[in-house]
Amino acid sequence: MDANKPLTKRQIQVSLELKSVAQTFFQRESSGASLITVTNAEVSPDLRRATFFISVLPENKEEMALSFAKRMRSELRDVIKKRLETKVIPHIEVELDYGEKKRQYMDEIFRKAGEQNKDKEGEK
Repeated sequence: MDANKPLTKRQIQVSLELKSVAQTFFQRESSGASLITVTNAEVSPDLRRATFFISVLPENKEEMALSFAKRMRSELRDVIKKRLETKVIPHIEVELDYGEKKRQYMDEIFRKAGEQNKDKEGEK
């Protein structure tokens, strides 16, 4: 996906619908050994490719959950075929959302820094 080119209204609509369908699908199909959350869905301008970004809890189950999600792509595509009103059903990829992990890490750093500042102010 070209980061410099703005998304079209259709791309945004399709990605939101795909994200919703994928989230419901993974909740229903997963064994419950881990929590799989679809954090984002990106769609190519021609709507022929879609990439789902997932986060997994607990983190030590990430590789197993990613493997499961990749194995289930054809079943997910069948569900999308039934739910999405479009001529083209996208080829699906699934990736771990490292951006979300970095955001959570930064939130933790800022939270700890805020606690340290409160402790220092309390000492004065």
